[in-house]
Amino acid sequence: MIQRYTRPEMSNIWSDENKFKIWLKIEILICEALNKFKIIPDKSLENIKKKAKFDIKRINELEKVIKHDVIAFLTNVAENVGEDSKYIHLGITSSDILDTTLALQMKQAGEIIIKDLLMLKTVLKQKAKKYKYLPQIGRTHGVHAEPITLGLKFANWYDETNRNIERMEYAIKTASVGMISGAVGTYSYLSPKVEEYVCRKLKLRTPKITSQIISRDIHCQYINTIAIIGATLEKIALEIRHLQRTEVLELEESFTKGQKGSSAMPHKKNPITAEQICGLARILRANSIPSLENVALWHERDISHSSVERIILPDSTILLDYTLNKIANLLKYIVVNKNNISNNLKLLNGIYFSQTVMLKLIEKGLTREEAYKIIQEISFKCWKNNTDFKNELIKNRKVTQLLSVKEIETIFDLKRFLKNIDYIYSRLNL
Repeated sequence: MIQRYTRPEMSNIWSDENKFKIWLKIEILICEALNKFKIIPDKSLENIKKKAKFDIKRINELEKVIKHDVIAFLTNVAENVGEDSKYIHLGITSSDILDTTLALQMKQAGEIIIKDLLMLKTVLKQKAKKYKYLPQIGRTHGVHAEPITLGLKFANWYDETNRNIERMEYAIKTASVGMISGAVGTYSYLSPKVEEYVCRKLKLRTPKITSQIISRDIHCQYINTIAIIGATLEKIALEIRHLQRTEVLELEESFTKGQKGSSAMPHKKNPITAEQICGLARILRANSIPSLENVALWHERDISHSSVERIILPDSTILLDYTLNKIANLLKYIVVNKNNISNNLKLLNGIYFSQTVMLKLIEKGLTREEAYKIIQEISFKCWKNNTDFKNELIKNRKVTQLLSVKEIETIFDLKRFLKNIDYIYSRLNL
């Protein structure tokens, strides 16, 4: 587990203390159900509820000898309960406790992740609104294309975050399923009514069918949802890294008083948080592979998935919680260099109007191929010689035979690229 990155609320979910509390709660709920079916006497249930407790240190001591965590736990509880402990864990198997507990932990962790995503969504919404009309050059393949606005960048990330919230909510719902079906999942010793009672009390769904474990496609979906969210965070962080390059410098991570960027070069201000996020997303993505491999197990169960899940579920949820908080903070205090955004927009002297001019020439009767060739030649000349695109058009006889100077002047209006910004935002309810 990545203790260094742990925030208390999330790490507590995966602590031994929380795990054993849930184990005990499930065992007592099973006893309550069995009491309702007249299998456990009232006095025995009362005694169990009064005396059942655990000691982590004692469980660890027992496990060193027994080499089975659930039996070590049950042994410790039995030491406190006494004779009535014979009713605890009656007719069930370890996986009933382990998988039901895991469902609760995944639900608890997922709810924190939803809170984090909502926080990120709020920050992105604020930035999308603030920079809604700030023109910025759009880039494809890293090369200047046509203008967008900075707000549209944030709005795109906002929309993706909304989808990630929906994905996570669905993954939590799918993962929130318990089981008390006994060895190989046939309810051979306990009625399915016991399972229904326990799941209802724990606010978990009752499964339609299990083997001796809950099918691991459920856990795989949960982990892969985390990996997808990580990919979104990487996408955002990578864009910030590109826009912080010295040659671009449109966005910058905030640089706090006393912060240093390089041990060797005092002038450096590096996008360290964005780089960290890109790196951590790799771990979230890597954890999706063993979760996929956990789906196929031998027959009704083996435990090859168990050791993996003890690592990837705590680590992925803790790490995503950490990363979501990091990126929300990064975006909240992001530095927007409006002068550089404006200068970069002018960098290629208006050649981003190339498509507009080409379409105007097509309107005047040229084929697409003819118009494309003329405008490509002029654009490349401007790029090579650092000359003004509009002036080169006015000097070109092929163009002026079809377009007047006034018509050319009218083409060079930045607003034409931004006319549907309000419409796009309305679709996002921004």
